[in-house]
Formats: sequence, structure tokens, C-alpha cells
Amino acid sequence: MDGDRVAMNFSTRVGRQVLIAIPVLFLVIFFVWPVLSILRLGLAPEGALNLAPLLDVLNDATLWSVAWFTLWQAVLSTVITLVIALPGAYVLSRYRFRGRGLTRALVTVPFVLPTVVVGAAFTSLGVSRSLTAILLAHVFFNYAIVVRTVGSLWSHIDDREQQAARVLGAGRVRTFVSVTLPTLRPAIGAATAIVFLFCFTSFGVILILGGPGYATIETEIYRQTAQHLNLETAAVLSLFQLGAVIAALAVSNRMSGDRIALSTLRPANQNTLPVIGKRRIMLGVNLFVIGLLIGLPLTQLVVRSFDGGLDGYRGLTRTTFGFAEPPISSVWTSLQYALIATVLAVFVGGSAAFALVRRRERAKGRLLNLLVMLPLGISAVTVGFGFLIAFDAEPFELRSSPAIIPIAHALIAIPFVVWLMVPVLTAIDPRQREAAAVLGARPSRVWREIDFPIGLRAALVAAGFAAAISLGEFGATLFIVRPDTVTLPVVIFRLLGRPGQEMYSQAMAASTLLMFLTAGSVLAIERLRSPHATVF
Repeated sequence: MDGDRVAMNFSTRVGRQVLIAIPVLFLVIFFVWPVLSILRLGLAPEGALNLAPLLDVLNDATLWSVAWFTLWQAVLSTVITLVIALPGAYVLSRYRFRGRGLTRALVTVPFVLPTVVVGAAFTSLGVSRSLTAILLAHVFFNYAIVVRTVGSLWSHIDDREQQAARVLGAGRVRTFVSVTLPTLRPAIGAATAIVFLFCFTSFGVILILGGPGYATIETEIYRQTAQHLNLETAAVLSLFQLGAVIAALAVSNRMSGDRIALSTLRPANQNTLPVIGKRRIMLGVNLFVIGLLIGLPLTQLVVRSFDGGLDGYRGLTRTTFGFAEPPISSVWTSLQYALIATVLAVFVGGSAAFALVRRRERAKGRLLNLLVMLPLGISAVTVGFGFLIAFDAEPFELRSSPAIIPIAHALIAIPFVVWLMVPVLTAIDPRQREAAAVLGARPSRVWREIDFPIGLRAALVAAGFAAAISLGEFGATLFIVRPDTVTLPVVIFRLLGRPGQEMYSQAMAASTLLMFLTAGSVLAIERLRSPHATVF
């Protein structure tokens, strides 16, 4: 009996080490190494420390203005997003009305849409390149983050404390500031940091709706690399961006980790309010905002794709100048890459999720969590740039391999897979495992019979999200794509850059196809979400 127990403990330890080794090896090779390669190129291009590129950047007034614009547009975009989205978070989390689930799914669609499609949606409305266009697109893109993150907590707040404050004479504003806001602070802080992060590293929106007059660090990295072949300056800019991103992630982790008094929380299904009286006005106003902000650009995108009848869609089936194959072939290419990236992301992210659940309070668990989540904050352009540098020589010469694209997509999707799976696995009652162990079940059987069936549903949700992210990934792909491996977002970007109504109609048609592909993934996610799923 003791021998069997020792063997079981040994196999359990080996299994846990394997679960940790899978994500660590993947992230060290495809994330840490590319980032270190950027560090080496920026600070030690000849093998020895050289601060000249760093000093050149620090002394360049133009680059300082780019950095300043990157910062203040991200702050302004974040503030506007919070002002517009917080009322929507309240309505969609607390009001009980027909179609609430569908509305929640639809407001999530922009978040997984490629930024190039977001840019195309606003150009279809006739919005010219300007700061206003950038700000509107950022609100459109990040609205779901606030609604999902803050709304998820808001739906659990117990109204009894607010009612007690009102009985004691506090007005609505004072009750909100003194009672509700302190409880919501962790979610609002986390949402603020995440929105700022995405606005700070925005690429496709700035590239399409901003133009040369509104360059950010992200677009400047692309310009220095792709147009000027100035890799050292691009590397230094990547370092600055990396520092800002890590700081934003630290704020997000600290805010989301703030403790909330359990006495203030209740099950979400006990907190919904009927839509009566003034609530009807509140609901109507927010549904109008959602329709105007999200529904109008997407609807107009579809309408503009039919400007010439079906000519835009027919044009996608013909070989156009600058494309090795008809643009429609990129749909199949994108689907293939999405399938491979999804399998990779779920395998690596799922391994990390199971390992994190077992080591949640241990130092190794915290380090693994930090390593897994870092790609969430690193810009896609930095990822693509790092891939170009790191995988240009043996033993991993991948620059000319099509495999580099789904690997990059999987790297970006892994944090979301972990984000979705960990809360579900954590919610498993440990008494189920203990009872199975008492009945003589081996750890492997306990995992097969208890953890795996529950985790499978979360993995399916994660797979849908990973597929949507891969279908829409643009920043990293633009760096590493080859003429025979062009994805649909890259096709849209190139079509938008060509003059003529024919090219524009094809861009709108391709954007519509991609929108429906990603929307399908989001709707599937909403149907599969379990009660323990996270904000997304």
C-alpha cells in the first residue's frame, strides 16, 4: 500500500512539473527570447553595451513628441471610454430585460474585431483621419472591457447597504460615492489600466485613422523597421514601450487584486432589477448609445460593402495587382492559422491554467502567472519585431516558415485562455477530489473524472476566444507575413491603402466577412460560458 502511495505521489509531482514545463518552455522560446533579442539589438548591437542608440532617441525632439502624443491620447481615450461605458456596465449588469444576453454578446464583438476592421468601419461612415476619429475608434474598441469587467462585479453588489445609507439620509450621489464606488474600485481600476494599455499600444486604429500626423510609439516602431530599416531606434522605442506596458500591467494586477468584503456581494441572479419608471429612460438612453457607437459603424460597414452591388465581393475572387492569389484565398489561410493557433493556445494556456490552480499561493505559481500574463501587455508590433530578430538564425530559423504566424497568434491568445480557464477550475469543490481519493481513485483518474470534464467547457470557450483573436490579429502579422501567407486583416489593410472605388469596395467586403467570422466566435462563446466564467 505504501509503495502504491509513493508511486501515486511521484506521478502526481511529475504531472505537475510537466504542466509547468509546457507553458514555461513555450514562453521562454517564443516570448522571452524575442524580447531579449530586442534588448540586445537596442543596447548591445555589436555585442558590447552601447548607449548611443538610447541617447539618440532621448535627444530626438520628434520622437519625444511621438511619445507624448502616445501618452496623452491614451489617457484621453481611457477617460472618455469610462464616462461612456460605466452607465452601460450598470444597465447590462443590473437591469432585467429581454435580449440582455444578446446585447452583452454584441458589445463584445468590437473587442475581438481586428483593429483594421475597426478603422474600416469608421472610414465607411466618412470619418476623416483625425484625433476625433482615433478617440471614437478607441471607445468603440474598448467599450466591452469596461462593461464586462465592471459589470461583472456590479452585478454582485448587495443593494441592502445602499438602502441603509439612503435610510440614514444620504442622497443618491453620496450613496454612490460612499458605498458603491469603493466596492467597484478594484474593477474600475483594473478596467482603466487595461483600456489605457490597449490605447497606448494601439496600432491599426492609429495607422488607418490617424495617418502620419498622429504617429504613436507603436506606429513609429513599424515605420522605423519597415520603411527605414532602422532596427536600433525601433528596438529602443520597443524598450520604452515595454516599460510603460509593464507599469500598466502592475497597476492592473494591483487594482484587480484588491480585496472586496464578501458581505457586500450576492449572487448575480438575485440582483437584477425590473425595468420600470425612470429605469426605462436609463435603459433606452444606453441602448441608443450602444446602437450609435457600435451598431452604426458595423451596419454601415455591411452597407458600404454592397455599394457596387456584389462587385466588391466578386473582386475578392480575382487576382489583383500586388496579390499573389485572389484576396478571397486569405479567408482560408486565416482559418487554417486560426485552427493551429487555437490548438496551440489551448494546449499551452490550458496546461498553465491547471498548473496555476495547483500552485495559486506558491511563489512558483505567482511567477508562472506573471510570465503567462506578460504577452497580454506586450504590443503585437513588438512581438512581430522580436520574431524577426530572434528567429533569423539556427537553431530556430523561422522567418521564412509559415509556422511563425500561428505561433505569434497563439502567444497573443494564451493570456486570454488562462484568464478564462483559471476561475472555472478554481471553482471546483475540493471535496469532490477528496471524496474520490478516499474511495481509492488515483490522481490521474480524479483529474479525468472531475477536473477535465469541468475544464473542458472552459477550454471550449477559450478556444472560441483564441480563434477570434487569431482571425483578427494584425500588428504582429504585418511584420512576419509572406506573399503566400497573407491573412484577411493584412488584405484589408492593403486594399484600404490602394486608390479607387473598386479597391475600397473590396476592402469593405473583406471587412464584412471578417466581422461575421469573429462575431460568430463571440456568439458561440456567449452560449458556452459557464456560471463561473470570467468577465469575458
